Amino acid sequence: MAEKQFTLKVFRFDPDRDTTPHYDTFTVPLREGLTVLEALFYVVEEHDPSLSFRYSCRGAVCGSCAMYINGSNRLACQTQVASLKAATVEVGPLPFLPLIKDLVVEMAPFYEKMAQVRPYLITGDSPPQREYRQSPKERKLLDSVTDCIWCAACYSACPVVWGDREYLGPAALVKAYRFAVDSRDQGGGERLKPTDAEEGLWRCHTVFNCVEVCPREINQTEAIEGLRRRTLKRRLGWK
Repeated sequence: MAEKQFTLKVFRFDPDRDTTPHYDTFTVPLREGLTVLEALFYVVEEHDPSLSFRYSCRGAVCGSCAMYINGSNRLACQTQVASLKAATVEVGPLPFLPLIKDLVVEMAPFYEKMAQVRPYLITGDSPPQREYRQSPKERKLLDSVTDCIWCAACYSACPVVWGDREYLGPAALVKAYRFAVDSRDQGGGERLKPTDAEEGLWRCHTVFNCVEVCPREINQTEAIEGLRRRTLKRRLGWK
C-alpha cells in the first residue's frame, strides 16, 4: 500500500536573502495524529533546516506556534493535518504583525498593548501580608477569561487592528476584564482608564473574528461587553 502523503506549502521570507516573500512546497508523509507543527519539524529535518518558526510546549499552552493555517489563525501544535481535510496545507505567519523571517513575527506590538492594561493583580499590600481569599462564586466570574495564552491569534484576526495599530485589541481588553472582575484586585478606575479611551473598548466592532480563532475558546466579545458595562457604571457612579 502506498504511503499517504500531503502537500505542505510554507511561506518563506529571509530578509538577508529575499527581496519578496514566496512559498516553498514540500511533500510530507501523513500519519494518524500528525500535527502541522510536526509537519514543519519534518521539513526542517528532511528538507530545509533553514526554515524558521516558533514553538515551545507543543501542548497548546504557551501560544508560541500561532500561525495562519489554511485561511485561519491556529496553533500549529493543536491543529491536526487530518482535521483540515485538505490535500494541501498552506502555512503562513500571523497576518498584520511585522515579519521577521519565514513564520516568525515580531510580537512587540502585541505585548505593548497587553502591558498597557497592567495584566497583574493590583493591591494595597506590597508585599501582601496574607493570602487573598476568594469565594467559589467570586472565582467563577473569572472562569471564562483566565485561559488566555498570549498567542496573539485574536489580535491578528481583528479587523479593527488591521486599520488602527493603536487599538488595544481583544486580548488586552479581555485581560483588563479578567482583573476588573477579580474580587482581590484594587486597581479600580486606574485599571479601566486605558480601556475607556479612544483606542480602547469602544473601538470594538463586535465582528467575532477573535472568538472564532481563539484556541482556548474564550469569548472575547462577551468579555468586552462586560467591560463596557462596568465602565458605564463607573462613569455614572454606580457600584
